[in-house]
Amino acid sequence: MKRKLLSVLVCLGMTAGLISGSVSAVSADDAAADFKVGFITLHDENSTYDLNFINGATEACEKLGVEYVIKKNVPEGQECYDAACELADAGCKAIFADSFGHEDYMIEAAKEFPDVQFCHSTGTKAHTEGLDNFHNAFASIYEGRYLAGVAAGMKLNEMIADGTITEDQAKIGYVGAYTYAEVISGYTSFFLGVRSECPSATMEVTFTGSWYDETAEKEGATKLINDGCVLLSQHADSMGAPTACEAAGIPDVSYNGSTIDACPNTFIVSSRIDWAPYYETAISAFMAGENIDPDYTGDLSTGSVVLTEINEAVAAEGTVEHVEEVKAALESGETHVFDTSAFTVEGAPLDSYMADVDTDPNYEGDTEVIADGYFHESEFRSAPYFDLQIDGITLLDTAF
Repeated sequence: MKRKLLSVLVCLGMTAGLISGSVSAVSADDAAADFKVGFITLHDENSTYDLNFINGATEACEKLGVEYVIKKNVPEGQECYDAACELADAGCKAIFADSFGHEDYMIEAAKEFPDVQFCHSTGTKAHTEGLDNFHNAFASIYEGRYLAGVAAGMKLNEMIADGTITEDQAKIGYVGAYTYAEVISGYTSFFLGVRSECPSATMEVTFTGSWYDETAEKEGATKLINDGCVLLSQHADSMGAPTACEAAGIPDVSYNGSTIDACPNTFIVSSRIDWAPYYETAISAFMAGENIDPDYTGDLSTGSVVLTEINEAVAAEGTVEHVEEVKAALESGETHVFDTSAFTVEGAPLDSYMADVDTDPNYEGDTEVIADGYFHESEFRSAPYFDLQIDGITLLDTAF
């Protein structure tokens, strides 16, 4: 009875943290007119991460002409299950959630509502759960971070050339959320992009223990700056690190969107996943009565991995053109982000690695992921599984 009452409130748009919208169909398509989609986000528009999802959801729904409902500020707990059930009871035929910790609760809801499609971004379990109505999605954002790293490496070279720093002072910093594979893959790909341009670069990483904590992220960035880092990037969702960089005059590579308005003197570029192509693909399939694969991995070619416009007032000369050249090499397969000739682990090259792709309880490696001279990230499942600690990167804390 309680859930039925909540469903009525959902339909009326009265539940806390809920927005809803209905857009005119692009064409007179009955399937679109009858189709309703739900979205669940961990935070709201104040989080760059969640804002990126919200923008993608809105764009896809506007293009397809479907009704949509977005529930915001849904924690990674039982609240997610409740939100998913409310959306299903309210008539949503496809429900998407955006945060790693939502997965188990989405799976629980998928089992209760077998006629509703449940899709979870950043998750790891769809390929082993065996549910026809539960799916994971991610993108090869490591390619976007690598490209952003190329821009950062070029900036370091410019700073070395003009005498701002010496080669041995090319130390960069990175504010991460947790020591998950997703974050490790992200900061490693960024570092490899930097190193491809500035071989003397090293990196320090600090963690906040939260996806969104502006105070902790600003404190982490300040710690890195005070420790001699001359350029920063991040895998965290607030403006904490970028504003710390702007205050200190330290070049910054942000994530999930441009920070040029708030940080015009330090922002170089940002990479992000554009979720609109995935939402459009999945919703279109569901409307047609078709299913999708358990895992979806978007990439540069699908428009799922994008860079913001490069801030040429801060970036090194020639950055725009060179980043385009490297992007083309990534798309053609000429360049691979995790080329094993580009890094070592404990001083040794890597020619084999069993990654934990199936996420068993003991986190044991189950899949060989190195072949043809590179680590095959996000090919055996969509979510990242690169969890190696390569030489040149120092972790300042690993409590998270």
